[in-house]
Amino acid sequence: MATNPLTAVAISGSPSRGSRSRLLLTHAVRELEAEGVATSLVDLAELPADALLGRRADPALDAAFARVSAARIVVASTPVYRATYSGLLKTFFDPLPQDALAGKLAIPIATGGGPAHLLAIDHGLRPLFASLGATTVAIGTYATDTQFSAGAPEAGLLARLSQAVAEAVALARAGRSAGEATDRATAGSTNHAHATAGA
Repeated sequence: MATNPLTAVAISGSPSRGSRSRLLLTHAVRELEAEGVATSLVDLAELPADALLGRRADPALDAAFARVSAARIVVASTPVYRATYSGLLKTFFDPLPQDALAGKLAIPIATGGGPAHLLAIDHGLRPLFASLGATTVAIGTYATDTQFSAGAPEAGLLARLSQAVAEAVALARAGRSAGEATDRATAGSTNHAHATAGA
């Protein structure tokens, strides 16, 4: 029986479309698509500010939440401000109920001016994902200005991000396979019970 493809949502928490965090997010999307994962993008900078701040409802924000809900893998990228993730990410995730990301795999991506904010992944993004019930991959991607040359990320940085994507995809597929096996076993037990009852 055919199964639905894995799905992923990429969330850009940068106010700039040309940011380095957005560039890394785009690379992650390409890697996911190369793995056969269906992707969608949520660019928080393009969502209405009043809706993000909870001042009014907006169909664009509702659609963004729906993409997150439907995805198995959540990739979030952000520049680091004051040692933590952007206000755009905070305002987007704050309204979500507890365990809104339960059963999902999360890939954190952050960029900063130097190595001083490396722990923004562990002290900011991982706790954020954990508070919503997501499982964050072991490999976090933090990039500094020196890891970009003429606007392009260095090979080692992209390799690390590729590893994070591969980890998320492997875990997602293993989890789905385990779930499908459980469903088949349950169905088999039910059918056996029905057959026994009718014997």
